[in-house]
Amino acid sequence: MKLGLCLESDFMVQNSYDDSATLYLVSTPIGNLDDITYRSVKVLEEVSVIFSEDTRVTLNLINYLGIKKKLTPLHEHNEDTAKEKVLEYLKRGESVALVTDRGTPIISDPGYKTAQYIISAGYNVVALPGATAFVPALISSGIAPQPFLFYGFLNSNDNKRKKELEDLSDIKCTMIFYEAPHRIMKTLELMLEVFGDRNISISREITKKFESIYRGRISEIKNLIPEKGEFVIVVEGYSGKNVDNSLSIVDAVNLYIKAGVSVMDAIKRVAKERDIPKGEVYSLYHKGV
Repeated sequence: MKLGLCLESDFMVQNSYDDSATLYLVSTPIGNLDDITYRSVKVLEEVSVIFSEDTRVTLNLINYLGIKKKLTPLHEHNEDTAKEKVLEYLKRGESVALVTDRGTPIISDPGYKTAQYIISAGYNVVALPGATAFVPALISSGIAPQPFLFYGFLNSNDNKRKKELEDLSDIKCTMIFYEAPHRIMKTLELMLEVFGDRNISISREITKKFESIYRGRISEIKNLIPEKGEFVIVVEGYSGKNVDNSLSIVDAVNLYIKAGVSVMDAIKRVAKERDIPKGEVYSLYHKGV
């Protein structure tokens, strides 16, 4: 068997366009089925089998494309065993495709363990460019596109999520997050509390019928977001420009309170933004200065 990877000591060199059996990571539409690429269709037609996060979702796609192909499940709960089946196909000289429900495999979806395993076994792993939610959200946000940090989903636990945001609060690059509908409001409240009132863009239901984009300060748009659909949040990085120093201490604190932040957290935020002691902000606020 001719392998597509040249293995020497601790490094590997892959020739992606030889005739070796290959694992293809295929991006699928995140909403509009017409967003599939010609190359992706060709690969799905030619491989021996499609490994799929949810075979019901993938069946809808390949039926739409007029493709008849065997589907085998590969998801977060069975990936450790499913990756062995992928390797069995490759050992027989048969190429396979891996898709997730929507978007690009491995990006906040299953597939990393499989790709890593197949690479270590000496076979080609080829990624096909295609749909992914964070790129259109970023380029339509009106926020600086680079450098950017793609973070994906924050922790579902409120305390852990707040700690994650605190660790990111001084990052100067644009940040991109995915979020679920039942957590979107709490996440925006935590961002306002931890990040301050930064510019933000929230893309909802990208490429779908009810696609919408909300742009503005966190305090301005957080109560406008419907808690339905899938969200991509783009937040500007830390900068002194995020602070409106034309506001008095009292007005700055009250702005956060009006947006739903507690008095003490609002005082902490204003103190951090203006680089002055928290006690000084506390005193001035309660004096009404």
